[in-house]
Amino acid sequence: MSSDFEGYEQDFAVLTAEITGKIARVPRLPPDEKKQMVANVEKQLEEARELLEQMDLEVREIPPQSRGMYSNRMRSYKQEMGKLETDFKRSRIAYSDEVRNELLGDDGNSSENQRAHLLDNTERLERSSRRLEAGYQIAVETEQIGQEMLENLSHDREKIQRARERLRETDANLGKSSRVLTGMLRRRGELHGCSRVIQ
Repeated sequence: MSSDFEGYEQDFAVLTAEITGKIARVPRLPPDEKKQMVANVEKQLEEARELLEQMDLEVREIPPQSRGMYSNRMRSYKQEMGKLETDFKRSRIAYSDEVRNELLGDDGNSSENQRAHLLDNTERLERSSRRLEAGYQIAVETEQIGQEMLENLSHDREKIQRARERLRETDANLGKSSRVLTGMLRRRGELHGCSRVIQ
């Protein structure tokens, strides 16, 4: 299972490196190439999201006692993914403003205001995303604790059942011993009675 996770990790690392390089190139490309590059980055971001989903599923299959290290790595990858998406949004905003200015002959002042407003909204969305991620992590950790408690209860129940079985065996042995002793005492009494008759 860990080999599958590591394979996804390698694919994710290669893909995010390509995306980072392409995002950095977007503002410097001619309009036609920019449009094509934006579409290409969108496709690769979707592939990266799918890889993260596969990695998350793999982590869920890991036993709780070994899951912590992989969960920490997943948090790091999700943060990296969030940063890539933010950088891409900013790159697209700059690209959209540039195209609009070329088409409308805009002097750029209103464009700057719109860009600032969009960046502010983007930062708010990022904060909300971080809060959701924190809530998700708490839910995952709570689930892990619940699983561990259930496992401990299952072990305790098995111990109690074994103890009950030993008690039943002890009771049975005591019953047998009691019957043997009763028989011995009865025979002894009979023998004693016979000896008196003979005398």
